[in-house]
Amino acid sequence: MTLENRVAIVTGAGKGLGRAFAVKLAQEGAKVLAVTRADIDGLKETVKIIKENGGKAAWLKGDVTQPADVDAMAETAVSEFGGIDILINNAAYYYGVKRRPFYEIEPQEWDQMMAVNVKGTWLCIKAVFPSMKARGKGKIVNLGSEVFFTGSHGFAHYVSSKGAIVGLTRSLAIELGPYNICINAVAPGFTDTEASATIGDLSKYDVSRTPLKRLEKPEDLTGVVAFLCSDASDFITGQTILVDGGRAMH
Repeated sequence: MTLENRVAIVTGAGKGLGRAFAVKLAQEGAKVLAVTRADIDGLKETVKIIKENGGKAAWLKGDVTQPADVDAMAETAVSEFGGIDILINNAAYYYGVKRRPFYEIEPQEWDQMMAVNVKGTWLCIKAVFPSMKARGKGKIVNLGSEVFFTGSHGFAHYVSSKGAIVGLTRSLAIELGPYNICINAVAPGFTDTEASATIGDLSKYDVSRTPLKRLEKPEDLTGVVAFLCSDASDFITGQTILVDGGRAMH
């Protein structure tokens, strides 16, 4: 499995899963544009790690909810590396979200969740489509979540946004297929990241319902994402793959 000379964009790449995806794709040979809205120091560290390991990478500050920013993201990837082959839609509103009953969620917070997790994903896909169409091929991976399959108390807006990602992935698979662009979603379980630590105590997470009996780590996801970006997955599209240690099965 190799991504030699492919160009990848990874959103939300300042830490956690985004950094893990960016580093993995670079290890497989891709040139990576790492993007995030706020954690610029983390973004620079991601690029530093890639370069120290012999990879090629650049960083860009950008907000996925802003059309001008995502257009600049696509333009930067093309000008810096010559085109776009891969998009990892990892950016999400998750860090520091407080669990609360659905009737206590403020409309502003609901709108922010949908703007980042759903609208942002859609805007990024729109932005990279012209380059992928011109290249005659593309791979897009959206980040879903196990909670779409299981529900999650106090997270109605987050669960709903991740359900929308499944629907968007399926719908766009039909529209993008004629252009030889594959789009799939990966749905992780609760994962040991900085963001998850703001949601709950990682040391107290109950793994008794997880057949593999441990907490998920970012590296548990990078292999399947790299596979979905490679030629080995050229006849897979519109799918949502659960990577959660068997906690939810479908």
